[in-house]
Amino acid sequence: MHAGPDTHFFSHRTFLSYSVKILIIRVSSLGDVLHNMPVVSDLLQHFPNASIDWVVEEAYVNLVRLHPGVRRIIPFALRRWRKKLLSTQNRAEIRQFLNALREEQYDLILDTQGLLKTGLLMGWAKNSQNGKKVGLANGTVGSGYEGISRIFHDQSVAVDPYTHAVLRGRLVAAAAAGYIVDRPAVFGLQPPVCEAAWMPPHPFVVFFHGTAGAAKKWARTNWIAVANYLQTLALPVLLPWGNAEEKAEAEAMAAVMPNAAVLPALSMQEATLLAYSATLAIGVDTGLTHIAAAYETPTIELYCASPKWKTEGNWSDRLINLGDDGAPPTVDAVIQALQQLQIQ
Repeated sequence: MHAGPDTHFFSHRTFLSYSVKILIIRVSSLGDVLHNMPVVSDLLQHFPNASIDWVVEEAYVNLVRLHPGVRRIIPFALRRWRKKLLSTQNRAEIRQFLNALREEQYDLILDTQGLLKTGLLMGWAKNSQNGKKVGLANGTVGSGYEGISRIFHDQSVAVDPYTHAVLRGRLVAAAAAGYIVDRPAVFGLQPPVCEAAWMPPHPFVVFFHGTAGAAKKWARTNWIAVANYLQTLALPVLLPWGNAEEKAEAEAMAAVMPNAAVLPALSMQEATLLAYSATLAIGVDTGLTHIAAAYETPTIELYCASPKWKTEGNWSDRLINLGDDGAPPTVDAVIQALQQLQIQ
């Protein structure tokens, strides 16, 4: 892994002592925000005294807060504001947000999302005298990249169209700051702290079965077959859900699984704790599965209708990725992965 560094800004800095101020703009979605966490770890590896701030959608503030290297989080509430954009309260909140965005002058501002809205945020944020604004020169296959975002850049970083979602942001930061990406991704997340009366006192497996796209789901019969195998190992299964449809699906599965329990509604923090605490996570291509992988919880990621190359967990031997776009994994492949991970 590498980046073509542009060192014209950082080359004259003593990076071990100079406290650079860096702003990351990555506002959504859950999985994409998570996949940007190694950017913080990389920057702090090379600039230990850096002060790193992050602009993110308000729904993901608690997720970003789990990285101790982020100094200040600036919540962005566009999803809520645009419902009543001209209301007095929203206009006041937007002014407060823009003021917060311009409180600091940054040596480096990174837009790793590449949308018009993130470019506008970059344009509004303030650089220091010698600072620069850096973003993506192009999108990857299947991304929502908007080329107009480049007008806000001092430097645009080109990436291969098939660059992994985690590596993409890392390469932008590396090219901007003049270092090489030469190690597996380090997410650096602390365990969430919250009450969880539902947490079993013994080892358990979690099935992250829910996802917004029906094509990305794994067949119910497959989940049942894996649960039956886990029953032979005396491992209970927990079934989380995020909406009424997923709850109904979880209840239908639990009704025919001898070792499964449907969880109550979970907050984002509780769901993150679930992913962190599991003995094993098995899940489709969705945010909570990727959170488990980020914590290096033993995880089996199931790809059914999305390309594996884009988000597969490739930073730990505790992660196994099965299936691919249009080629869902078999039950036998999942059981073999369980045995490979020595789950017992």
